[in-house]
Amino acid sequence: MNGGSQSSQQTVTVLGGGVAGMSAACALAEAGFRVHLVERRGYLGGRASSYLHPGVNEVIDNCQHVLFGCCTNLIGFYRRIGVADRIHWTGEMTMIEPGGRRTRLGPSWLPAPLHGIPRLLSAHAFTLADKLALARAFSALLRPIPIDTTENLGAWLRRNGQTHGAIERFWRLVIASALNADLDTIALPYAAKVIRELFMNSAEAGSMGMSTVPLSELYAGAEQFLNQRGSEVVYNANAESAQWNEQSRQWTLVTRRGELLSDFLVPALPFEATGKLLPRLPPAEGADALMGQIRKHEHWPICSVHLWFDREITDLEHAVLLDREIHWMYNKSRLQSWRKLKGSYLELVISASRTFAARSREEAIAQALSELAEFFPRVKDATLEKAALIKEVRATFGVPPGIDAARPHAVTPWPNLFLAGDWTATGWPSTMESAARSGHLAAEVVCAQTGAPRAILSPDMKPRGLMRLVKTSVQHNSTSHHAQR
Repeated sequence: MNGGSQSSQQTVTVLGGGVAGMSAACALAEAGFRVHLVERRGYLGGRASSYLHPGVNEVIDNCQHVLFGCCTNLIGFYRRIGVADRIHWTGEMTMIEPGGRRTRLGPSWLPAPLHGIPRLLSAHAFTLADKLALARAFSALLRPIPIDTTENLGAWLRRNGQTHGAIERFWRLVIASALNADLDTIALPYAAKVIRELFMNSAEAGSMGMSTVPLSELYAGAEQFLNQRGSEVVYNANAESAQWNEQSRQWTLVTRRGELLSDFLVPALPFEATGKLLPRLPPAEGADALMGQIRKHEHWPICSVHLWFDREITDLEHAVLLDREIHWMYNKSRLQSWRKLKGSYLELVISASRTFAARSREEAIAQALSELAEFFPRVKDATLEKAALIKEVRATFGVPPGIDAARPHAVTPWPNLFLAGDWTATGWPSTMESAARSGHLAAEVVCAQTGAPRAILSPDMKPRGLMRLVKTSVQHNSTSHHAQR
């Protein structure tokens, strides 16, 4: 493997083929750099990937990943690599109670933030007391939330008189699962951001998108984009160490496949992988402080149960399942019609699921089947043809109060080395949008170092309707992309 450049074109090595690494690499290739995107596995996607599961002989996603209209940088990345047309969008959410009664939430003709009120008022899933409690909470969230508050979401909900139904059927299910953590471990500003973006700023911001192809197929567009611009993806190349040459002003990355030489190095790795890399870098003042930030992060798991039946179970594309341990149902037979199945393929997702993740495969699948039958009676008459359980134990990082102090900026103690990753200082919780933002932020800093600043970060979607008159934005210091060195 030879990473030397034969021209004056500057080179960048990006470590990690997840969303953060891909977004950084593609933005830099578009800006004129020659990029080496180094991935330790044989496919792209990181924690948002798909693979051929040997137990069921099916290509499956490691977990169902969704995006929303407010994910401007992720959408921008999809557009850049030419796969935006492979996202299926919907503005509605169906909630189902055990026994099958349905509630459909979605926008109306009213201006934001009132657009969701008509459907909420008619929702069977919530009592009148629940609806009044939710209205109080949403009204309170119209006021600014101090970014330095130490209050967690659970405490705030209790202080704002949320009912048991509102907590269990909305806050715990929708918000806690979106942030993949328990209510008492979620920083209030992050919960407020999710509420405002998904339910208040505009109907467009809250629309949900799902890939119509396996995730790794979706991200094949990134490799094609890089190759067309003289860059490359280097697979099966785990980074072992890196050395900086002050005289040549270049990094030498040592991998198990050989060495790569580049002008810039962008680790776009999960926080624990970044922590393993730091001791293998040259000594630098400030490295210990960065390692201290990394140690403050914690992972939360997500489990998914994949089920193939001999017949159709439901005509819904997706649903929120109430009052049980399984949280979300995605009908992959309908979302991915290219599969042309005679029966049906459903994926069930369980968020913030340390208890569920501790169960054996047999126990987890049996429980999922039992609970699924409470929502969809056809399960009882169907034959389960095959099943798979996926435990993504490091799915997301937690966002407890004070976590912003542990989220580093792109600039590091080392010259020409800049961080990316969803856990870095993006102002967003652990999402694909945060990963894409981090990649774009790192790419902007690299461009600035060459004396050719370039605007890469996509601006947030602007509030619409009456929300344009309400000053609710939480100004995270972490969102600033004008890094100083």
